[in-house]
Amino acid sequence: MFSFISIIVMTVFSGLSLTCHPGEYQIGNECCPKCPPGSQVKTHCKEYSSRSCAPCMGGTYTDQQNGLERCLSCTNCDSGSGLRVKTPCTSTSDTVCEPLERFYCVSYEKDSCRRAQEHRHCKPGQYIRQNGTASTDTECSDCSSGTFSNGTFHSLSLCPSRCHSLNLQLITEGTLAADNQCGEKSNHVTPTITVIVLIIVGLVISAICQLSVQLPSLTPTQQMAALPEPGSFPFPLLPKCLLI
Repeated sequence: MFSFISIIVMTVFSGLSLTCHPGEYQIGNECCPKCPPGSQVKTHCKEYSSRSCAPCMGGTYTDQQNGLERCLSCTNCDSGSGLRVKTPCTSTSDTVCEPLERFYCVSYEKDSCRRAQEHRHCKPGQYIRQNGTASTDTECSDCSSGTFSNGTFHSLSLCPSRCHSLNLQLITEGTLAADNQCGEKSNHVTPTITVIVLIIVGLVISAICQLSVQLPSLTPTQQMAALPEPGSFPFPLLPKCLLI
């Protein structure tokens, strides 16, 4: 009868789960004190001996009290994932990563970025409405009529150059992606003056030639009266038609 009761008691107690305190960890049927942050368990406790701890080696850490036999490996901030080190790993804290320049974080774990993505590039015909940050992407907007952007302009798109107001002439009309192309105005005054001068010279030469043809039929007195006064003739040499 006694042995039967003993078996029942042992069965009941063996079915009970072992519950350790928050500052302890279970190993077999023992509750051992946890090791402090920055260390790992070197030897577990036994019925008549306590556990021992060892510090975490370089590249490893533990940030809480633990019963680990091996410290955790520090996180690598992979540049291929758009990351760089913000705060280096220590024996009591993991590495904190942040996005590279021109990247923003798309996946967080605690306070550290785990994956980043490159900021959006605005296309020609769009302007940068909002610059990207470490946590947000770039925002692009389409240019409105009368404005342009090559995709790199910030805040607001720019008005195209007004060639007339710059005292220039329009060479190529602008588009949503390119400004007006202006150039120096053609000088139409000089060619006009040249043409007028040539016409006047031609008329003068024609008149002189006509006069030279008429001179032989005039009397000497009439010829002298028809010739221009000395010093008043506008050309240093007479045309060949006068040298008769």
